[in-house]
Amino acid sequence: MTTEFILLRHGETEWNAQERLQGHLNSTLSPEGLRQADALAARLATVRFQALYSSDLGRAVQTASRIAATTGHTLQEDARLRERGLGILEGLTRTEARQRHPDVFAEYAAGGPDFVVPEGESASQRLRLAMGCLEELAGRHPRARVVVTTHGGLLSSLFRHCLGIPPATPRAFAVLNASWNRFDFDAGSFRLVSWGDVSHLRGSSLDDT
Repeated sequence: MTTEFILLRHGETEWNAQERLQGHLNSTLSPEGLRQADALAARLATVRFQALYSSDLGRAVQTASRIAATTGHTLQEDARLRERGLGILEGLTRTEARQRHPDVFAEYAAGGPDFVVPEGESASQRLRLAMGCLEELAGRHPRARVVVTTHGGLLSSLFRHCLGIPPATPRAFAVLNASWNRFDFDAGSFRLVSWGDVSHLRGSSLDDT
């Protein structure tokens, strides 16, 4: 009954390039992000998969729409796949956030899973929403491969969850734009299979049919 999830981070946005915190606010894909989205689409054109889902935030939808245009799949959006809401920190660079909201930014940077950013949410709240969504999708698509376009913070939380890395441990792994990450769901739990694959961005492709 294993469901294979290919979880993709959206392409680079204008705010990614400026190192601004996005959360639930949105920034359009940069020219590089559009190239990355098209590279994901080209790779997925060689892969059989049953369904395509996305966060409902614009940068994820923009990435997934380019995939759908290439593969012919119907794109289905779900707000549970969003990035963590960062409230009063959204739209600020890390330097600006540190200057304007020093106490809040310090708590956010410390990585505590249950810290709720004012007007936002905690990492654990967002992870619970996303895992509930993915479990529901696994029930909808048993023994299938499903592609999901989502966000870096959420992927980071799921990575830590699967490997048992404490949420507040300083991050020693990358979460790259347009990265290809595989998680399998079976018997009520997630298993990390591969992480951070960006071979498609180097002009190579993987025939995973």
